[in-house]
Amino acid sequence: MFKAFKLKKSKDVKDSLSKTRGSFMGQLSGLFAANEIDEEFWEDLEAILIQADVGVETTLDLVERVRNRAQQERVKRTDDARQILKEEMRELIISNTPLQLDKKRLLTVVMIVGVNGSGKTTSAAKLAHYYVAQGKKVILAAADTFRAAAIEQLEIWGERSGATVIAHKPGADPGAVIYDALKSGLARKADLALIDTAGRLHTKFNLMKELEKLYSVTGKQVHQAPHESLLVLDATTGQNALSQARHFLDAAKITGVVLTKLDGTAKGGVVFAIHKELGVPVRFIGTGETLDDIQPFDADEFIEGLFSEKTMNSEQ
Repeated sequence: MFKAFKLKKSKDVKDSLSKTRGSFMGQLSGLFAANEIDEEFWEDLEAILIQADVGVETTLDLVERVRNRAQQERVKRTDDARQILKEEMRELIISNTPLQLDKKRLLTVVMIVGVNGSGKTTSAAKLAHYYVAQGKKVILAAADTFRAAAIEQLEIWGERSGATVIAHKPGADPGAVIYDALKSGLARKADLALIDTAGRLHTKFNLMKELEKLYSVTGKQVHQAPHESLLVLDATTGQNALSQARHFLDAAKITGVVLTKLDGTAKGGVVFAIHKELGVPVRFIGTGETLDDIQPFDADEFIEGLFSEKTMNSEQ
């Protein structure tokens, strides 16, 4: 049964970025406290960004852009260079749009992919809770049939979220689960179907074949489905998350990223690398462990959270 829930305010993005800010901004504050912008200043800026897991390629591009603007605008004060850095960081982030639950569609279908341990199943449940709280009818498909724990977890969290969970026994055909879930969603006139997929397919070939099959099943049931494919990445793994992402990008039509465990890492700079190097937007961020701790990614809020002087000073 679909239930209406009031969405509680999730953990503040500034709070979630406290570890990243404590490391990243603590060093940047010292750097921008210097009176002179010299060659050492640019070298130190590169080192700080790389340590924050912005990534080597993204860091080199970012510092070059900041440096060029500083020269063109004849910037002498470090405060002005700091503002340019913020602006150029913002430019790296792809414009984000939330999931489009098109009213013209009979059902919006979203595939959730990612490796086990990334928070994939939990993210599916959190997304269900988020949309149920907005008055949407949501179906959760437990298509990660390789893990009995994943099915059980989704059933428990799904019940808490107010979504309807469609599950088969462990080891069942994932395609059959999706078929039943979409059939149920259409019959119930649901707004959204979230499909939790397996995350333990070890080779790219197996991954591609399995996802190809699942895409085929969804497309036969609902026109042009899946309409979105969200890749769940664990922020605490930093640059390793990018390696996982490239694996999935080759196998699936990824339209966005859900970045989990942002509150538990100093590697929040990976957000910039995801946008710059993968070319896909971060759609949602996980900011804690409860069902409420997920929210749409807001680039401006993220940047301000990184550079929050008031919060940063209280942390030092």
